[in-house]
Amino acid sequence: MIRPLILVSNDDGISSEGIRVLEEAVLPLGDVYVVAPDQERSAASHALTIHKPLRISQRDSRHFALNGTPTDCINFALYVILPRKPDLIVSGINHGSNLADDVTYSGTVSAAFEGSILGIPSIAFSLQMPEEQEKQAHFETALLHARQISEMYLSSPLDSSVLVSVNIPDRSPGEIRGVRVTHLGKRLINETNIIRKEDPRGRPYYWIGMGPKDYEPDESSDLHAIDQGFVSVTPLHLDLTHYPSLSRLRELERIPTPFADKAEPG
Repeated sequence: MIRPLILVSNDDGISSEGIRVLEEAVLPLGDVYVVAPDQERSAASHALTIHKPLRISQRDSRHFALNGTPTDCINFALYVILPRKPDLIVSGINHGSNLADDVTYSGTVSAAFEGSILGIPSIAFSLQMPEEQEKQAHFETALLHARQISEMYLSSPLDSSVLVSVNIPDRSPGEIRGVRVTHLGKRLINETNIIRKEDPRGRPYYWIGMGPKDYEPDESSDLHAIDQGFVSVTPLHLDLTHYPSLSRLRELERIPTPFADKAEPG
């Protein structure tokens, strides 16, 4: 019997703690290859490298580092490295949650998005980080849930055009209250999310996204689930079309187009 082929990637880089834990989580489930950026590419979103050459560094027979983005890594894995199409792509474990609007910036989620575009069941895993920098994050909790969810997904995947974004609270295994299937929440963004500081010479510099993490009240959202100590599981897809607006915008089709009568039929 052929064992499932599993591709592991991330945006924190091939040397990160999160990708080591994720590989450990899925090793019992199949044959595992790791293809990840050679350095941190957080917030790379769905970027594809097109203006510089890409180089691959082979660490051993199943570990490869690429000087590109998470999206680059998925494409390189499928078309250059892997012996066949993978049965599952897992991305992460991201050092920090990817909730609500954050998924549009996340390289971790985008690696899974690329997998879904290419027709492969894909999961993005993210772990909430402790507020105190000196504390260690509960990667042991993330490992347990990553293994459980990956195993279930291998046996019963969703449509391959849908990816799953999993966020895990920074709590010990015994403190997790359960799993909640959620939708993306909505953060409250204001000017306090851009922090202005000054360097020793009095020159200003800024940090984006470092302000309060308030959100709209919604008990079925991913933000609420994590806040209450639940693992959040959110199905996502890339079709950004707002279908309710289609009928209203059909009016544009009736507006006369200049020179339309002179255009050659398509």
